[in-house]
Amino acid sequence: MDVALDTLKFIDLTTSSIIFLFIVGFIGGLVSGFIGSGGAFVLTPGMMSLGVPGTVAVASNMCHKFPKALVGAIKRFRYGQVDIKLGLVMAASAGIGVQVGIKIQNHILEIWGQAGSNLYVSVSFVAVLVIVGSYVFYDAMKSSKSTGADVTPALALRLQKIELWPMITFKTAKVRISLWFTVPVGFATGMLAATIAVGGFIGVPGMIYVLGAGGLVASASELVIAFAMGLGGTINWAMHGMVDIRLTLIILAGSLLGVQLGAIGTTLVREVMIKIVMGSIMLIVAVSRALALPKYLAQLGLMDIAPEKVAFMDQASFLIMCAALTLGAVIILGAMFKARRAMARQAQEAYGQA
Repeated sequence: MDVALDTLKFIDLTTSSIIFLFIVGFIGGLVSGFIGSGGAFVLTPGMMSLGVPGTVAVASNMCHKFPKALVGAIKRFRYGQVDIKLGLVMAASAGIGVQVGIKIQNHILEIWGQAGSNLYVSVSFVAVLVIVGSYVFYDAMKSSKSTGADVTPALALRLQKIELWPMITFKTAKVRISLWFTVPVGFATGMLAATIAVGGFIGVPGMIYVLGAGGLVASASELVIAFAMGLGGTINWAMHGMVDIRLTLIILAGSLLGVQLGAIGTTLVREVMIKIVMGSIMLIVAVSRALALPKYLAQLGLMDIAPEKVAFMDQASFLIMCAALTLGAVIILGAMFKARRAMARQAQEAYGQA
């Protein structure tokens, strides 16, 4: 492990990179408070686009996650959206997944070095973002064209009918299901969180499509899981010397502002909008990370590519990442503004009729 650690270098921070990280943190927090995913699917690639090694980006992201998730969970608990029991049950198996994921990351780093780790993180990002993002976006569009309301998925309904002891009732989520169906969802959430610092876009869809929780409750309860995973994962990563506390504090400063605004947004918009935001950003970030793959393949000697082409794709990856951040902020803030304006109009009409 010492050899692997010697190859790690924390980046030099400039004024522009600090500003960029703060903005990334703010939008990541905004997305996190709105969809409950932790926002890491924009934070980790955002840091990597500045040259931060994949393992350092994952570890620093996880370190900033648990205090931010705590703030978001408390905020949304006050709105009655958090199912604490569901969050804690999921967190139990997620904690095991985190430790397994960290061991896999360290093993890859020891064998293939930082380029191999960066490739692993990026390939994982692209694969999961495309698969999950496409399905979530498709489901959101389908719901939008119908009633726009959440309908319990067929898979979840079938699983809820299976009486496999022990059965657990989650009151806030209005779900009764076997404990054994929560285990794989929680484990996958934790393992992915440790691998690429993103567990929410497995955890949230898992709670929706496998367990049958509503979008608001699932996104809010995932913040409880994120807190537990972030705390345990941070301790483990820190013991391996992977946490860059400078990055953690900068993105945390932006995130704490954004997460509260995002949480407020969930009270103003339809639940289908949560899925639209999640799917849209996932697919754009997937394109950004895909453009970074040739660079890591070249570093490992698996691809022969001209340096100028690598530089061009790096720049394109960064610009697309910025586009994803901007789109996420525009969708969320736009939906909030539209909803608040509609509420104000209704209030004026009611006042006029009084």
